[in-house]
Formats: sequence, structure tokens, C-alpha cells
Amino acid sequence: MLTNYIKIALRNLLRNKSFSAINILGLSVGMASALLILLWMYNEVSFDRFHKNESQLYMAWNRGEFDGKLQCWDNTPKILGPTLKEEYPEITATSRNYSRWYVTRIGDKKISSEAMTTDADFLQMFDFPLLQGDPKTALNSINSMVVTQKMAIKMFGTEDVLNKAITIDKDNFTITGVMKDLPTNTSFTFEYLLPWEYMKKTGQDDDMWGNNSVNTYIQLKPGTNPERFAKKIEDITIRHSNKTEEQEIFLHPISKWHLYSNFENGKVVGGRIAIVRLFGIIAAFILFIACINFMNLSTARSEKRAKEVGIRKTAGANKGLLVAQFIGESVMIAFIAGIIAFIAVMASLPGFNSLINKNLELPYSNGFFWIGILIFIVFTGIIAGSYPAFFLSSFKPIAILKGTFKRTNAAVSPRKVLVVVQFSFAIILIISTLIVVQQIRYAQKRDAGYDRGQVVYNWLTGDLSKNYRQIKSELLNAGIATSVTKTASPLSSVSSDTWGIEWKGKNQEDKIDFQRFSEDEHLIKTAGLHLLQGRDMDLTQFPSDSAAMILNESAAKAMGFKDPVGQLVTDNGRQYHVIGVIKDFVIGSPYDHSRPMVIEGAQSYFNVIHMKLSATKPAAEQLKSVESIFKQYNPDYPFEYHFVDADYAMKFEDTQRIATLTGLFAGLTIFISCLGLFGLAAYMAENRVKEIGVRKVLGASVLSITALLSREFIILVGIAIIIAIPVAWYAMNLWLNDFSYRIRMQWWVFALAGVMAIAVSLLTVSYQAIRAALLDPVKSLRSE
Repeated sequence: MLTNYIKIALRNLLRNKSFSAINILGLSVGMASALLILLWMYNEVSFDRFHKNESQLYMAWNRGEFDGKLQCWDNTPKILGPTLKEEYPEITATSRNYSRWYVTRIGDKKISSEAMTTDADFLQMFDFPLLQGDPKTALNSINSMVVTQKMAIKMFGTEDVLNKAITIDKDNFTITGVMKDLPTNTSFTFEYLLPWEYMKKTGQDDDMWGNNSVNTYIQLKPGTNPERFAKKIEDITIRHSNKTEEQEIFLHPISKWHLYSNFENGKVVGGRIAIVRLFGIIAAFILFIACINFMNLSTARSEKRAKEVGIRKTAGANKGLLVAQFIGESVMIAFIAGIIAFIAVMASLPGFNSLINKNLELPYSNGFFWIGILIFIVFTGIIAGSYPAFFLSSFKPIAILKGTFKRTNAAVSPRKVLVVVQFSFAIILIISTLIVVQQIRYAQKRDAGYDRGQVVYNWLTGDLSKNYRQIKSELLNAGIATSVTKTASPLSSVSSDTWGIEWKGKNQEDKIDFQRFSEDEHLIKTAGLHLLQGRDMDLTQFPSDSAAMILNESAAKAMGFKDPVGQLVTDNGRQYHVIGVIKDFVIGSPYDHSRPMVIEGAQSYFNVIHMKLSATKPAAEQLKSVESIFKQYNPDYPFEYHFVDADYAMKFEDTQRIATLTGLFAGLTIFISCLGLFGLAAYMAENRVKEIGVRKVLGASVLSITALLSREFIILVGIAIIIAIPVAWYAMNLWLNDFSYRIRMQWWVFALAGVMAIAVSLLTVSYQAIRAALLDPVKSLRSE
């Protein structure tokens, strides 16, 4: 019997080649799209979940009240980790992590790469396997280092590098471990590890409870109640700082690091999990829409198989047997579509990886993966075939065999409802894509508050700080740069903030978080900032500017100054005099409002040199001149420059990626929907050939027949538009609420999405309608 069913299924496929092709193509596109999204989702939800100690691993976070709100942040004092380990026996291990870039050298070979300085416990807390070396002792020595495979090959051209030496700055390190390259689903990013003792040697360690500058991780002993333990340690900073610091410590589990990083009023409210859920819904709907095509085309052609059902029932087949037969047929079609989908996924995965900036792989060697694929295909086949199976098996054999079985054309039918559902989702995705693109362009057109053109920066490595004055003098005298300045961080990011700002008249109950920036002189000229009051720093004319401060508009407003210039401001014990006020400029997210910022003078620390290149020569030519000067004064380090405008553009990458993915899947959804519409229109035209012939004989024009055949489908799309608009408005309003600097949704976006949906569906249906209308009525009415 099974063989008989398979033969019948194959004959039906071959007899109706065009409809079979539409069914298989629609299912395969839907399945391939869903598989790609599911691969990405699996990567996201598996972040940091592969460590054997997962249930005991936590990250320490701070929680404190600022600007009238309870805020949370993940940077903690360097002294926190050792203090926790010393005072609480519930802790097995702690690790402090501090990341930065160093230039590593072997002879004449110099490479800039990312290091993470950490405690020796790190390799035992987290499962990053060593291919060579002992994780228990690899970071015990001050001059030891652990490199990844990638770093070993980059420096030596081989992975066999144990006990070889690498120089960082003027310090020599011995490789004591070679680590397997980091997986794509980890929050950690580094190319090599350095021991925490190196932080002490270079003077970067401190025991200040008010300096939140590193990430602290802890591993609890098995059986420890994390909620009770968190309660015990929440006031550790307050106690050890003699109440000069008022923030609390709380624990964030490893399972939530990647997906749940957004906090409101001290409570976790989500994060990246919202995007994962969104694309999960998109995957489900794309697959469902592909299944709807199968349902619609199968039920539309129900008359073709009505006699088969009647004969089988007369011969004794019950409804359950028929349901099993039809579902079996759909599962078989799903298997064919699944094979095509899998080939499509393999072919498109490199491009998809490039689009999402990941390195996803199909786990061919994982047995569970193949079981999952099998379940996925069978599930798709059952969903696609369920409605047609019950619909076909419900036919009455007496009506069929007497010839009284009639196809109904009800005002509301499951088939019409399914078409409406298809297009509703497609229109929602179109609207979402348009609004995301609008939001990106709105932020891109925002006045950044400074001139990004021709501004480049280089990190202060090696002897650049020592020879800064000579380098600056040569750059200016040679006309290579029009202005040069030193800062704490690049113009596109801020590396420090503080709530320790004091000024005359401050309400001591207010805790305002200020962004902290620094310059030596001429930042306003170099960056093209807009000066509203006062002047820029100039150490040549005003040596006291080493203790000067410039405020942005938001800071001056927060301090309540009517005349800010000349006011005295203290930052954690250091006093500054205000010499100017600048217009707010975008240094964080371009989607957020500007925050209060203080720019402090030369008694601050510096990490970056910024240069405004002269426009007299092409930038590439000017950069070659800059490189020669840098190599003259800093020969042991490569010249690695960055354009500020390129950094600024990177702020939009994540949102642009969402827009591209949403647009891509919106297009695929429309394609699948139109594929089904095309099949339905073809079948409708086939069934109404004689009616069309009669109408043409009676004088109906091609245009009127085309309109008649298209009307039903356009009405369904119109209903879909009415349903989709409020749903899309609600969903996108929720999404836009995450942005302080946001667009207002315009009516024309919804109208444009509706017009696009109608135009595409009309184009799809009209082809079949016009084709049917152009048929010679003599041929269609010959049998009459």
C-alpha cells in the first residue's frame, strides 16, 4: 500500500508539473530562509553557554542612582575581585579582565593585536581549551602569555610556538600556552592573554573603589544560592569605601550576558533577545507563508482529486487513512523541497555570513543537527499538508460519484483567509524595512557637532608621547596638518565618565553622570567643534590651560551656570577653571540625546593623537608623510591610523544590518506570496476558460476581463493592508521607543507599502488574467 501511495504521489507531481514546481519552489525558499535565520538564532542563544561551569559563573555589575534614575553598568573596581575571593568562602575563583591593544614584536616583525589582561583563574573558570600548555600554571608568571592559534600563525607562521618569545613595549614574554581559536558564540574578544601581574608592573593596577574600569567575573561553589549570596555582597563597595561610594554590586549570570544587557530602574528588561525573538517570528511566518501556498494550491485543485477520494472511500478507506495518505504526500514534497533548501543554504551561507558579520557553519559532524533537519522537514510537511489532508478527506463519495460535487466560492473561505494572512505579514515587513531605513537616515543626517572630514587619529604607542612636541611641530611646519591635539579617547567614543564633579551651588542630593573627555590644546580647531562662549585651550598663550575645562551645552545647563566662563569646577579633588562652552556633539550613539560632558586640560591622561590633515594634497599622500614622521620618532611601532568619519559610520552598522535583513526577508516573503498568488490565478483562469470565452463572444474587452479576474485578489490584498497597518504601526512604535533621537512615523510610509503590495500582486495576477483574456473563444467553446 505504501508503494502504491508513493506512485500516486509521484504521478500527481509529474502530471501537474507547473503547480508542483510552484509548490516545491515556494517551500524550498521558505525552508531555506527559515534555516538561515534558525542558524543565526542558535548562534545567538548559545553565546557563552558552552562552559562546563556555566551554572556557577556570574559577572559583577554596579547599580547606583544617577540623574534621578537607578542605573546599571558592568565596569567595576580592580580591587573588587581579590576582595570578594578573600572575604567570601562561597567563591571558588575570580577573574578581572581588562582589554587593550598592544604592538607585539619579533625581530623586525611588528603587529598590533588585542590583548586581555586577566587573573590566573580565568583559564580554569572558562572553557577555552589549550592545545599546548597547562591552564593551571599558564598565567602564573609575570612574563608569561597565552596566544590563540590565530595569533601564533600571525606572528610565527605556525601553531607550534610554546616557549617562544614575544616583545610587548620593552618587555619580553614567553608563550606558556596555545589556545584553540575563540568560537563565534563567545562574548570575549582577544588574541592573547597576559597575567594580571603585568598590570601592576606597568602601574595600571589600583585599589580605588571609585575607579570602575574592569570587568569582574566570579565562580560560585556548587550548591550556593546566588540570590542569597548577591544580597550578602551588594554593599561591599559602600563598606570598603567608607561610604564615599554609594553604588551596589549585583550578579548577572553568564546565560544572560549576551541577550539580556538592557536595564531599567535597576532591573533587566531585555536587550539583544528582542532582535532574536523578532527574527524568530519572521522565520516562523516565512515558513508558514510557504506552507500557506501549499495549502491554497492543494485545496484549489481539489476537484482534480475528488473522484480518487470518492473511489477510495467506496472501496473502504476511512478518513484517517486518507489523511495519512495526503500528509504523507506533503511530507514527500517537503523532503524534495528540503534537499533543495539545504543546497541553497550551503550556497548562500558565505554571503549571509558577510551580511551579518559572523562566521556561521553547518555542523555536518553533529548527529543532533541531522536529526533536527529531519524533524524540521517532517514538521514542515505536516503543517503544509494538514489542512489539505482534512479538506480532501472530508469529501462525500455519493456527491462525488453522482457528479453533484460542486466547487463553492464563498465570500469568506479558508483559502482567502490564508492569502490575507500571507500579504498582511509581507506588508508588515515592508513597512518595518521602510521605517528602519528612515530611522538610520534620520540619525545619519543629524548634525554631529564636529567636522569629521580629514580628521585622523593614531593611538599613543611607544615613544609617541615622549616625542609628541617634535612630531606636532613637524606636522604643522610641513603643512601636512592644520591642527594637532592629544585626547583621552577618539572623537567617536568616550572612555570615561564620572559623578564626582563639584561646583559652586551644586545641590548635593543630585548625582549627575558626566562624560569625561580631555585635550592638551586646539581640540576645537582640530575637530571643528562649535564654540558658543569663551575660547579653546592654548598652552602657548595660556600655560594655566593645563588646569582648564570646557563644558558642552548640556553640562553648562546641568550645572545651572548663567555665565559659565570663569567658574571653578572640581573633578575628584582636581580643580579646573572653565574657559569655554561648546555645542553638544555626538560622541556616543547617534540615536541618543547628548549627555553632559566636561573636557579637561593637560593634567589629565592622554591615549590618542588627532590630526586635521591639510586639504592641499590628497589624503593618501599626506598620510605617507605622516607615516615617515611617526617612523622617525617611533621606529619600533607601526603607523596605524583611523579616520574619524569611518569610526562614526560604524555606529550605524548594527541598525543597517537589521534593515538589510528585514528588507531581504520582506522580499522573500513577497516572492513566496506572489508565487502562490500566481498559481491560484493560473488555476482560476484555467477553471473559467469557458466563462471568459462566452464573455468575449458577447463583446467583453480584454481590459474588462482582466479587471474581472484580478478584482478578487486585489480585494484580498486590500484587506491585508487594512490589517497590516495598525500592527506595523504598533510594532515599529515599540522599536522606536528604544531611541531618544527618533523619527515620527509618516502616513506616506504606510501608503507606499500598500501601493507596493497592490502593484506587485496586480502584476502577478494580471499576467495570468491577460493570458486568459487573450485566448481565442472559438477554441475554449468548441466542445459546447
